[in-house]
Amino acid sequence: KFEGAVHQPPLRGVTLALNEPQGILAIVCPDEAPLLSMVSLLGPALAAGNRVIMVPSEPHPLSATDLYQVLDTSDVPGGAVNIVTGQRRELAPVLAAHAEIDALWYFGPAELGAELEHLSAGNLKRCWIETRRRNWRQRRQGEGREFMQQASQIKNIWIPYGE
Repeated sequence: KFEGAVHQPPLRGVTLALNEPQGILAIVCPDEAPLLSMVSLLGPALAAGNRVIMVPSEPHPLSATDLYQVLDTSDVPGGAVNIVTGQRRELAPVLAAHAEIDALWYFGPAELGAELEHLSAGNLKRCWIETRRRNWRQRRQGEGREFMQQASQIKNIWIPYGE
């Protein structure tokens, strides 16, 4: 479970920190371990309640189309996962600048990452730009709490009590 927390602020009251989905999340997948990395990124994004637009590895797009067949015959609601194949250099800037996309995860070369951060600043999009290569087969790098934290946002609710 990925639950929220209760905090005690300095004044009388408590603060509930609740995890909420980002909304529409665009994911630009890395080229290494194309199917494993795609599933490792898609799982937490869906588990947090987001809708996902996914750009698979450019040299290995067929792994995404195979995954799409699995999703199509499963209980995943229609429109929860959208897979767009094509060139990363053309698709990623469009996703970063799009006003209706709430967050962007990018795993790829650093030169494009800086451009995506610049484009997403105009619509205050939350970005997770990862330019270092991950070992997707290693548990510490390919899964974990970091992915769930990036897939959600914290909503704080202050509840006063006392005099």
